[in-house]
Amino acid sequence: MTEPIVDEAPAIDFDLKSLPKVSLHDHLDGGLRPATIIELAEAVGHQLPSTDPVALGEWFRESADSGSLVRYLETFDHTVAVMQTHEGLVRVAKEFVEDLADDGVVYGEVRWAPEQHLQKGLTLDEAVEAVQEGLEAGVEAVSDSGREIQVGQLITAMRHADRGQEIAELAVRHRNKGAVGFDIAGAEDGFLPSRFRDAFTYLAQQNFPATVHAGEAAGLDSIQSALVDGRALRLGHGVRIAEDVTVEFDEDSESESEDTVGLVTLGDLASWIRDRGIALEICPSSNLQTGAIAAFGEGIESHPLDMMYQLGFNVTINTDNRLMSGVTLTDEFELLVETFDYDLDDLLELTLNAAEAAFLPLEEKEALVEYINDAYANLG
Repeated sequence: MTEPIVDEAPAIDFDLKSLPKVSLHDHLDGGLRPATIIELAEAVGHQLPSTDPVALGEWFRESADSGSLVRYLETFDHTVAVMQTHEGLVRVAKEFVEDLADDGVVYGEVRWAPEQHLQKGLTLDEAVEAVQEGLEAGVEAVSDSGREIQVGQLITAMRHADRGQEIAELAVRHRNKGAVGFDIAGAEDGFLPSRFRDAFTYLAQQNFPATVHAGEAAGLDSIQSALVDGRALRLGHGVRIAEDVTVEFDEDSESESEDTVGLVTLGDLASWIRDRGIALEICPSSNLQTGAIAAFGEGIESHPLDMMYQLGFNVTINTDNRLMSGVTLTDEFELLVETFDYDLDDLLELTLNAAEAAFLPLEEKEALVEYINDAYANLG
């Protein structure tokens, strides 16, 4: 991990939205504007729980805040339903980019599953092309406003379906037309990455990178399969790798004391991930909502991300689904500051982690890192 160049972090007494950010884990169908959902639903005849933007936004957040990944995923029935046409996909993708830029994101990877957007007759390639058209329109709109943002598509296959090879080939076909990586998503528990072993082998043969959802709804076996079968360069969430970390306290010490230091032991899997800098795409608020961190405690203060960050894991911070969680990346940064007393040095390191884990050519990655470092150096 790159060391931040800020010697002494100033107090965080300004709007964190102004900080340049990198978003690696953000789902297209989880980031729609409520007003857009209502307009698109009316156009396609889809019934919603509410036709008031404020009430609809609240419905999404309340439904997602159940502690169940299954219930959380059910909210996507409504967003996916309005993303079945060329026009719908273009609009959603364009607004997605604009909203990222408004939050200070300068590089974002947008993940979505084309196979879920074919109900109105689009082909897989047409769907990808529509999203790319929208992303490029969003980048142009941001540029016209005097700002800059770069985005790429993470083409995703649904892990409970059987189209892994087909979607992998789709991603490779579009590698020079907006696609920067591959992912599998959906119901994790019971659907190991090994189901798509041949597809991941194909991607490796094509030198095409993959990030794999693992360590969210399932544990260490899922993470192991993501690394072995999926050849994952990053882990989507990956938070449950903390289950392979043991902290033992001296029985004679004051366990409640802030000065108490425990003996930390990493299992072989945790050591492998930490020592090789495999990026963890941590989504704090989402992890709390879906129950991914339930084994560690009830509140956000129990999230093991801080422990992993302090131990040297390659932690990155992301939003997952901005609509469902009702958060932005700025909100997640503010949550870390409030919960773990992070300062600008911490936020810079987490941002640089994400920049270096981005599926970008080396030259572009170096330019991104330099831009972020310069922006932090010029603070105050």
